[in-house]
Amino acid sequence: MAMSVANGGGSGRGRRGRRGNSKPMSEINVTPMVDVMLVLLIVFMVAAPLLTVGVPIELPQTRAQQLNTDQEPISLTVTADGQVYLGDELVQLDQVVARVTEAAVNGTEERIYVRGDNLADYGAVMRVMGALSGAGFTRIGLITEQEQGQ
Repeated sequence: MAMSVANGGGSGRGRRGRRGNSKPMSEINVTPMVDVMLVLLIVFMVAAPLLTVGVPIELPQTRAQQLNTDQEPISLTVTADGQVYLGDELVQLDQVVARVTEAAVNGTEERIYVRGDNLADYGAVMRVMGALSGAGFTRIGLITEQEQGQ
């Protein structure tokens, strides 16, 4: 019933025999890299919609084509109840021109987008655009959504 352990467990090759036959692994294990990339993809897919302009409104729909711009424009939002936002910060109507002038890198040649809620008073949107136009800003655009089914 006695067992001999002199040869490394009875396999006959011993410790040296196992090491001598193994070759270094030359393959790269890409599974952890794929896992990290999938997690990053999911994070960016969730975060991307949150990076849009902050005030949620119902934009009117038109058939106009989408504009291609290289530079991020200044965005003003007029909500359904007539409040004006610069980005996601509430601004009083009498302070709109001063705040836009501070944010404008190119002076009065800065592109300004006005987003008016579908239920917003037309006069409220026009008061914002009139204040900007009266201050010398000429590149003012209205933002709409693309009509469905086009």
